[in-house]
Amino acid sequence: MTVNSSPIVVFDLDGTLAETAGDLIGTLNVILAREGHAPLPLEQARDLLGAGARALIQRGFTVAGASLTPERLETLFQDFLEHYGDHLTDNSFLFPGVIGALGRLEAAGFRLAICTNKVESHAVALLDALGIGHRFRTIVGKDTFAYSKPDPRHITLTVERAGGDPLRAVMVGDSKADVAAAKAAGIPVVGVTFGYTPVPMRDLAPDWIIDHFDALPEAVDALLARESVKPAA
Repeated sequence: MTVNSSPIVVFDLDGTLAETAGDLIGTLNVILAREGHAPLPLEQARDLLGAGARALIQRGFTVAGASLTPERLETLFQDFLEHYGDHLTDNSFLFPGVIGALGRLEAAGFRLAICTNKVESHAVALLDALGIGHRFRTIVGKDTFAYSKPDPRHITLTVERAGGDPLRAVMVGDSKADVAAAKAAGIPVVGVTFGYTPVPMRDLAPDWIIDHFDALPEAVDALLARESVKPAA
């Protein structure tokens, strides 16, 4: 099989490229209210994010002291998708430095891709609304393949779909699922410190940590240089 020589950077979306907690937790609170539960404060609920809408609903109801049957969870999941789809960018925005970092990576010859646990249609719509959807060779959601993070195949299939070289790939994310999936895939991972995780990013031990997107291009270059000097297995 011919290996594509194009280097690639794969990004998570929520909590990595964009601050989306306001709209996600806002939708969760609409669902909680419909079920007779009090809303959750945004700062308290931010750490519930990162594993997709089903997990967010399940976690939210657990915090509210309520349990859900699988059937009820599926019904509420569909309700969540409908409401959130109409409110994708009410309070969501790109983190500082994102556009500049993407531009620098593109200018250096990198392909860019998205691998998120948000459903694909919402990811595409959100990125387009934020003005950066066209920059990505592929946008992969939780429902795109049969696997999703922390399964490493979510990332490796994203790289393949984008036409990137898995030996010259870097993952960028904000959560345990991102770090675990990348490590299992054998792909170096940059962790951002401003996303959604109950465990501090430094405790998750990614290969590199950044506090601002201005530092991303240098981090990617350093990680790929490090990978290129590793001895053959």
